[in-house]
Amino acid sequence: MSLQLPPLSLYIHIPWCVQKCPYCDFNSHAVKQGIPEQEYIAHLLADLRQDLPLVIGRPLHSIFIGGGTPSVFSAAGIKQILDGVKNELAVSADLEVTMEANPGTFEAERFTGYVAAGVTRFSIGVQTFQAAQLSALGRIHNAAEAVTAAKLAATLPLQSFNLDLMHGLPGQSVANALEDLATAISLNPPHLSWYQLTIEPNTAFASKPPVLPDDDILWEIQQQGLAVLTAAGYQQYETSAYSKAGQQCQHNLNYWRYGDYLGIGCGAHGKITLPSRNAILRTVKIKHPKGYMDLSRGYLDEKQQVEPEDRPFEFFMNRFRLLEPCPIQDFTAFTGLPLSTIAEPITQALDKALLVQHPDSWQITPKGARYLNDLLTLFI
Repeated sequence: MSLQLPPLSLYIHIPWCVQKCPYCDFNSHAVKQGIPEQEYIAHLLADLRQDLPLVIGRPLHSIFIGGGTPSVFSAAGIKQILDGVKNELAVSADLEVTMEANPGTFEAERFTGYVAAGVTRFSIGVQTFQAAQLSALGRIHNAAEAVTAAKLAATLPLQSFNLDLMHGLPGQSVANALEDLATAISLNPPHLSWYQLTIEPNTAFASKPPVLPDDDILWEIQQQGLAVLTAAGYQQYETSAYSKAGQQCQHNLNYWRYGDYLGIGCGAHGKITLPSRNAILRTVKIKHPKGYMDLSRGYLDEKQQVEPEDRPFEFFMNRFRLLEPCPIQDFTAFTGLPLSTIAEPITQALDKALLVQHPDSWQITPKGARYLNDLLTLFI
């Protein structure tokens, strides 16, 4: 069967932060001697131009500027990046442009400038409103700054904005976690990312782990938090994403629907479908800023094809993060494989009540969402 082209997105990575957080395993680097903004922008656009032959004639449906902390760049710099992208690629009329930002850098003049540059959506890294927890997480903003940032975002001419919030923090009780959630909801963001803190390898927390809540407390936080969010009008549409009606993050939806995306910048990942070669290509760019900006090396660090036998697991690892029905035709269209290749694991998933099947779609069940790893293991 032939591969079909899914929608195309663009991820842009800006790797610098004011300070590295102890839980963070993203490719981020604390600012030490200033940021080479103009030099890096030139490399980002050169990186994009090198990838253009992979996506000839395809329009962009979304852009996500992540990090690091992209808001350490000037509004003029962000405009330069977005203008450069639009000079190279056609964009859809309803293009979503998301930019991550920290509350401590959220200032009216700067963020009005980002909107004028073309940003349509901010994702604000609040994490918690509790002073002790902010300190434990190594965050450099305070609760008042987080509240001010959310209130400012609500006044800007944006398509939407998101508050990023964590739970399961060191020593956190159920009441404490729900208090955080209540504060976030009181600010009426159109979208909330609410996810559990995990200890990742190669982080400061991995070398000196804090004491986290036990599984019973975590389960109570999740169950009571979901009820609070639902009562406030937020719909869970992904494992850790909740939105008001029509306010889902389109960029992340494209990831989870097994869409395509170019990745430019330090350590950025990409996934591109090439129907003419019956291939799905994954790319990773050079991780460290010095290496990335070394003209003698180019930008590509890794490139590999997703083998047909690996495509079912990849497809469902993404698709079953979403609670929406998965169109059966998407599997054949975006993996290029017949349904017979997954007949057995689908039957097992149905028998175990991890999925239900409708005439044209599969739907993950609450049990499947809770035991997602068990469901995905069936497709390995």
